[in-house]
Amino acid sequence: MALIGKIREKSVLLVVIIGLALVAFILGAYGKMGTGSDEQIGYGTVFGEMVDFKKYEEANNLFQQQDQMQFQQQQREYTQKDQDASADKAWNYVVESIIFEKEYEALGIDVSDNELKSYLYGQDGFSVLPELQQGFTDSITGMFNYKLLEKRIQEMETSADPNVKKQWEDARKQFTDKRKQEKYFAIVGQGLYVTKLEAEEEYYAQNEKKAISYVVKRYSEIEDEKIKISDEELKAYYEEHKNDKKYENRSASREVRYFDVVVNPSKYDSIRFNREMVKLKNEFSAATNDSLFVLKNSMVPVYISDKRATAVPEDNEKAQKLQSYPKYMDTVFKTATVGQVVGPYDSKGNVVISKVIGFTPSRLKARHILIATNQSKDKKVLDVKQKTADSLLKLVNKDNFSEYVTKFSDDKGSVPQGGVIDNFIEADMVPEFATFCATKPIGTIGIAKSDFGYHIIEVMERDATTLPVLASVVKTFKPSQETVDRKDSEVYSLLYKLDGKLSQLEDIRKKLAMFDTIAQQAGYFVRPLSILEEAPKLYGFTTTLAEDKILKLAFNEEAKVGDMTSAPIKDKERYIIAIVSSIREKGVPTFEDAEIVMKRDLLEEKKAKRFTAQLSKAKSLKAIAQKTRTEIMKAEVTFANPQITGAGFEPELVGSIFSGLKPGQTTLPLKGKLGVYVIRIDKSIKAPAAADFKKEKEQLLASAKGNIQGMVMNGLKKKAEVMDNRRFLKAGVRR
Repeated sequence: MALIGKIREKSVLLVVIIGLALVAFILGAYGKMGTGSDEQIGYGTVFGEMVDFKKYEEANNLFQQQDQMQFQQQQREYTQKDQDASADKAWNYVVESIIFEKEYEALGIDVSDNELKSYLYGQDGFSVLPELQQGFTDSITGMFNYKLLEKRIQEMETSADPNVKKQWEDARKQFTDKRKQEKYFAIVGQGLYVTKLEAEEEYYAQNEKKAISYVVKRYSEIEDEKIKISDEELKAYYEEHKNDKKYENRSASREVRYFDVVVNPSKYDSIRFNREMVKLKNEFSAATNDSLFVLKNSMVPVYISDKRATAVPEDNEKAQKLQSYPKYMDTVFKTATVGQVVGPYDSKGNVVISKVIGFTPSRLKARHILIATNQSKDKKVLDVKQKTADSLLKLVNKDNFSEYVTKFSDDKGSVPQGGVIDNFIEADMVPEFATFCATKPIGTIGIAKSDFGYHIIEVMERDATTLPVLASVVKTFKPSQETVDRKDSEVYSLLYKLDGKLSQLEDIRKKLAMFDTIAQQAGYFVRPLSILEEAPKLYGFTTTLAEDKILKLAFNEEAKVGDMTSAPIKDKERYIIAIVSSIREKGVPTFEDAEIVMKRDLLEEKKAKRFTAQLSKAKSLKAIAQKTRTEIMKAEVTFANPQITGAGFEPELVGSIFSGLKPGQTTLPLKGKLGVYVIRIDKSIKAPAAADFKKEKEQLLASAKGNIQGMVMNGLKKKAEVMDNRRFLKAGVRR
């Protein structure tokens, strides 16, 4: 099947290279590039040094090629967003390469030629690498054959083509770096250890239980509006708590608040468009030249007259590479007749009318023996191949077909299945093969000639149901220019109103509140967008141009809180109006930055004080419940899982429960995340006696090893103070 579907002419080793998980490059010294103060960042910095432009571009090009090839194989479009994702992968690998090179140098980690050879060939205690196992398998034994790999490496090393030599140099570096990284994490892993005491504590944390009864007064029982907080109180709270770690800005960032005004077609636009589609449908029905009609009228001017124009329901597995239609249209198409025009119907955001130009079986199953001609045009070669196929045809039957597949078929992809190809349609295969399977009676064994060679085919199954073959005219329902102009005027009027109102206010909080109020009164929803300075990412936008304008608004040299877009930002079918709502520097937050969070925490503290006073007026749990009109709840808790049934995640309370309280004891009111609690210990359930704590030790060690790479990488990147400036550079915000 692989031979029928596509031709692959790429080096096996090159495919292996591209498929590697780790892409690294030889990275030399990273010095400052340029002398001007505005040229010290470039694409970004690692350890305060600029990332080499060339190294990043090489990585980016390789990842783009890798991902684009993968998308092509999956019949998927490689979009701008996908290109950005490839670039992010390239950036991460270059950054990690720089960081690891320093680690390797510090630890003296290297890989000798002999070690690399053993690593690649699966010798001297090394297992065969999965990425090489498949590419260099012996056709007779089915096992990995290191001599095939050795031969390929020699060919690449001695090739007269410099590109091939470069491919091997890159591959060698990648495998070497992969081995270095394995050795690095093996060294780090040697430092992981779980003590007997840790394992014992884990056992008791999991198995010792406390049965409790409790009452809780939830913070939600008091509306926030009923708690009064003055500006003086809030500022005093800020001064007292601004250095608390929970409020610390871990990274410098800027926040933008924005709303969008979508330009939708009007009612008049809808009426006019429907009339145009009705007219177009009638003209399509009467058209005698479908190709010319589609090319003239369709937004997607493509006409295919063969089975490649097959259409399937949108939920069909083949919908990625064929025309598709909504599932609810399936019955309409199955009962249509050739020449009938169906629609209009919605498909992938467009409006479509389709003429049925044929039908094809919805599923085919066949088996074949391929006598390959390798696209030869030599008549002597073709005659020999045809004679071979004719001779085999006289001998083969349904009982011995599999045997002849194994002995003679050149389609190695289908040999393990006895030459069987299941669940395909005509559009999946070359025309000659497909037509034979779709038209010959079930059980027929015959020959079909294609560009790949001579196929001896047995038609095995064919579904009675069919799929339509369609010629389609695709249109997009867009607002008229009149509607666009009217919305344009509306947006500018709204921006003018915002500018007039906000310019009269000095207080930043009032400015932001006014922005939200006017937007909401106009029927629009305001969204916050936080952008990290060290690695800016913007989500929710359609165009790069719109993202660039948001970045320039938030990060231009003179940007300040309260700055608003001077003109609406166009983002395809919508306008965006935005305002800078926060500028946060790393470290201690400003009062404005912390105001909202601290106000929430101060509200909680005031509610907690009120509840504590109420819960302290009675001593027994029953009396407290009666006095405060609350229900006594019951739960069993363990130290390892700080959840309280009926309440939620309360680690501090669970810590108090296991702090030495004995059965029968009742706590004072305790402040938790959900509310204020009074808890009584009803029973202590001891953990069963354990002979050892081997199981817990193994679990803790396995967990530590499973997290080691992510934790180490995060720590190393934090130490390296990585600055990703690519997005700013692209937007022209800074260099």
